[in-house]
Amino acid sequence: MSATQDSPVVRTARRAKEAAAEIAPLPRTVRDAALLAVADALTARTGEIVAANAADVDKARASGSPASIVDRLTLTPQRIEAIASDVREVVALPDPVGEVVRGSTLPNGLELRQVRVPLGVVGIVYEARPNVTVDAAALCLKSGNAVLLRGSSSAYASNSALVDVLRDAVAGAGLPADAVQLVPGESRESVKELMRARGLVDVLIPRGGASLIRSVVEESTVPVIETGVGNCHVYVDEAADLDTAVEILVNSKAQRPSVCNAAETVLVHAGIADAFLPRAVEALREAGVTVHGDEAWQKAGADVVPATEEDWGTEYLSYDIAAAVVPSLEAAVQHIREWTSGHTEAIVTRDTAAARRFTALVDSTAVMVNASTRFTDGGQFGFGAEIGISTQKLHARGPMGLPELTSTKYVVTGDGHIRS
Repeated sequence: MSATQDSPVVRTARRAKEAAAEIAPLPRTVRDAALLAVADALTARTGEIVAANAADVDKARASGSPASIVDRLTLTPQRIEAIASDVREVVALPDPVGEVVRGSTLPNGLELRQVRVPLGVVGIVYEARPNVTVDAAALCLKSGNAVLLRGSSSAYASNSALVDVLRDAVAGAGLPADAVQLVPGESRESVKELMRARGLVDVLIPRGGASLIRSVVEESTVPVIETGVGNCHVYVDEAADLDTAVEILVNSKAQRPSVCNAAETVLVHAGIADAFLPRAVEALREAGVTVHGDEAWQKAGADVVPATEEDWGTEYLSYDIAAAVVPSLEAAVQHIREWTSGHTEAIVTRDTAAARRFTALVDSTAVMVNASTRFTDGGQFGFGAEIGISTQKLHARGPMGLPELTSTKYVVTGDGHIRS
């Protein structure tokens, strides 16, 4: 399947490409006005959105979906107002388009500038969170991109209603309505067409579980930014303050266990295991966390479940954590290298040399020193918002804010220069 075929998905992508060319040169004021119109329209048309969402929620309940999935799917007037508020916050963020990354005058007198430009057409493939529909659209429009939205079939009515509101709002503000489009179709085939629309779609960003991300990465001919999967580790060093270590461990695991920056494994230096493990087991128990531990952890708590090889590679996204004792910092690093997804790792220590060594040896998106893994987040990093957290190295890594939704081009200005 190629982008030359005339299918509904390909026609949608072609319209997006035309829209992207229209909005790329528009000034910030026009894009910001469109986003403010989006926020106002979401509030004004809340009843319409809630009614569409109710159909999705009823279908999810009838199919026996877990309560957590139903909750993520549900839109209430309060949640829609919060989404509108988030859009207004995006308006206030600095505009990355046109920013000069670097510039100089070459020895021959040519003026060289590297400037930020929109990526073009950004495709977002995501699961049953209709708030992502608006979040992704707002970030893409702010950064001068057109966006193709492919949510899950379980949220199709909700996403359709939201995209109708978005398209009407941006068109009323002077932007092409096709800058925001829902990818047509609810079948797996429509996703495959999107993934193969190379030349029309500039980049795909999958947001969701491991299987979704792996499928898009492995099957797409469109460039993909891999996001999200988080097998994150907390290493408690021999020189750690025990009180601090307990607090960071519990916060990393239990503050919100269903997100990608929650800790899934704790590693403890053997030198402090006797003192730390009983306290950690008790604190995790009080937080409702089940520990899947090695022999040392099992001796520290009767309710510790024996860990298996599978536990070390598991992103639980639940109140579960894998736990092991290691003989050294180097052993902890080796364990992390073998099992990490490259998202976030943390060290708790009062030894600055150990902290420096850990941060030098661990190659992940974010490395925390005496801080919770839960801080790997665009909002927490001061970016204001994020489209996702990239766990790859090209072209973006870590929380992806507005600058990461741009590329660059070189503008070279001469005065009749010719090359000899």
